[in-house]
Amino acid sequence: MIHVDYLDRPSSIASAPTVCMHCEDPTCAEVCPADAIKQNEDGVVMSSLKPRCIACSNCVLACPFGVPKMMVRLEQMMKCDMCFDRTSVGKRPMCATVCPSQALSFVTRETITRERREQPVNVFHFGEQAVVTKVHMMARAGSEVIDVAGALSFDVTDHMWEEPQ
Repeated sequence: MIHVDYLDRPSSIASAPTVCMHCEDPTCAEVCPADAIKQNEDGVVMSSLKPRCIACSNCVLACPFGVPKMMVRLEQMMKCDMCFDRTSVGKRPMCATVCPSQALSFVTRETITRERREQPVNVFHFGEQAVVTKVHMMARAGSEVIDVAGALSFDVTDHMWEEPQ
């Protein structure tokens, strides 16, 4: 349930994987009128509960990272749940297991700090709003926050996905 975003599609093939950041205070859950998005005891923000989801797309529009996908045919929001079925039994998420470049990894913050020169950061500023996440991104050494105001472009049509027939 991850997707790849092109960074500058007209002039480059550079891309970056987009995964759910599992926010401490998930905006997607806050804006859900049906209370269909829950956060488990480990801080993982789950996909919407099928019996509750009304497919309103509020979560899709509200997520500052552009992660949730509205599965039109299923009338349900779905997103990365950090492969909770795997991680809850001590396995790594599937994306980290199969990533050929190891751009995605599932290790402790201490391991990353010890093995990489970059700094793991989990505080993101969107203008005046600070979002703290369970997932870390690598930033220049000495960075404590990532300022993403204006850096993310969001087109809701990119986040509506129709399953192939």
